[in-house]
Amino acid sequence: MIIFKTLIISLSQLLSDEIKIWYKNNKRDLPWRNTKNPYKIWLSEIILQQTQVKQGLPYYNKFLKAYADVHKLANAEEDEILKMWQGLGYYSRARNLHFTAKYISKECKGKFPKTYKELLKLKGVGEYTAAAIASFAYDEPVAVLDGNVYRVLSRYFGIDTPVNSTEGAKIFKSKAYEILDENKPALHNQAMMEYGALLCKPKSPDCMFCSLNPSCVAFQQNKTKSLPVKLKKLKRKKRFFNYIIFQSSDKEMLIKQRLGKDIWQKLYEFPLLETQKPANPRTVFDHELFKKLNLPTQIKPTKINSKTNKHVLTHQDIYADFWLIECSIDFKKFNLKDYEVVNYKSIRKFAVSILIDKFLNNHILED
Repeated sequence: MIIFKTLIISLSQLLSDEIKIWYKNNKRDLPWRNTKNPYKIWLSEIILQQTQVKQGLPYYNKFLKAYADVHKLANAEEDEILKMWQGLGYYSRARNLHFTAKYISKECKGKFPKTYKELLKLKGVGEYTAAAIASFAYDEPVAVLDGNVYRVLSRYFGIDTPVNSTEGAKIFKSKAYEILDENKPALHNQAMMEYGALLCKPKSPDCMFCSLNPSCVAFQQNKTKSLPVKLKKLKRKKRFFNYIIFQSSDKEMLIKQRLGKDIWQKLYEFPLLETQKPANPRTVFDHELFKKLNLPTQIKPTKINSKTNKHVLTHQDIYADFWLIECSIDFKKFNLKDYEVVNYKSIRKFAVSILIDKFLNNHILED
């Protein structure tokens, strides 16, 4: 038993030491790694949730340029932040970012919590993000567990328990703390994450360049492709969106803010009719605005996109069509309190989903 335990400890020590050596020689020069400022680290971690570095980096620089500190971020308008966030997806992150900025600015006088447990209380900050901020900014010895770390641990130790299971969560957390360098937690955590991102990649990992392959279970047992294991996700949901562009002769249009508890909350979009299956021109008349505007039924909806747009989200697929309704009408004469009347030239000032943004880029309305 003593020999076995010593072997486990030595393998854990080997993993931590080798990865830190690799990291010092191969790490990417990323701005949030050159600071202990908790605001900058928090900002980077929120942006990088569900987002790759190459996509998140421009947003990080853009946000930091516009909001140099937490007070400036807190004082910004939510619509302005959502517009800045446009294209990153998972917009609840942006809303939580703003909420937490206001809380820290006003309730905490601009000072971030300094411990993992206190950071966990912030809106939008989960276990991973709290551990990252606590270790990177304050050198608290807490282990970071993200997809990259799960992958390295699973392959190196040959753990085939699903990472997204209750049992798996306990096993991987225990293993992460077992190998944690408590004297250099920031360096250790950054190295583990970078190793998974650049070398021990999800597909086509560079095992031949890995100094750990003699002691890596997955490499030795040819299990690299099968680890880590994940439980199958729930069946994906299909939704059919029909955006109806009511355009007046003055090139004014109607848009509406999404306020329900659904995707793209608080972003703007054209009037929407959701159907159970792909719609046809007659189906479009089911939208409430045809009755409110008293539009004649002989109006012919024109489908703008020749091919239905498929937009893939985490748990659902959106199939979107865009329909144009041209009408000689003054929208402002009607009681359309849920809608805003905008000129087509000003529509880009509003925060919209990437689906709407792509449509605007591909179908710019002419003068």
